[in-house]
Amino acid sequence: MTRLEFLKNLGLSGASLFAVLATCTVQSCSSKGSDDPTPTPPPTGTTGVTGTTTGNNIDFTVDLANSANASLASTGGSLIFGDVIVVRNTATTFVALSKACTHQGTTVVFRPAQNNFLCNNHGSVFNLNGSVANGPAASPLKVFNTAVNGNNLRVTA
Repeated sequence: MTRLEFLKNLGLSGASLFAVLATCTVQSCSSKGSDDPTPTPPPTGTTGVTGTTTGNNIDFTVDLANSANASLASTGGSLIFGDVIVVRNTATTFVALSKACTHQGTTVVFRPAQNNFLCNNHGSVFNLNGSVANGPAASPLKVFNTAVNGNNLRVTA
């Protein structure tokens, strides 16, 4: 049952319903006690990375043993390298996508609890395969290839 359906079931008049709904909406948008805080962008990795991290010819290698890349050591960890956001999806797999939301270019953030990417600017949500789960973005994020060889993660276009 939605909040609106619940309030309608209370039998409130139109004006009362509007007042209650407006109050609930404003309160539900507050950051106080929020169980889905706005995620902060992951740090940008620069140490232990070689290759091209920006432009059309993405091809770089990340040294996973380097302490600067420690957030990629555990599932759900993410780092940004140039134009790419890299996420450790499982114990053995990584996902690499373009970091710029296809709506207006804002940097997306990975939300481990939801297992998706969020654009804080207008609320677009992207799945792990880059597809749009929720607009206003209409185009998917670009997906890059990932390959692990020992302690090295290679990301290529």
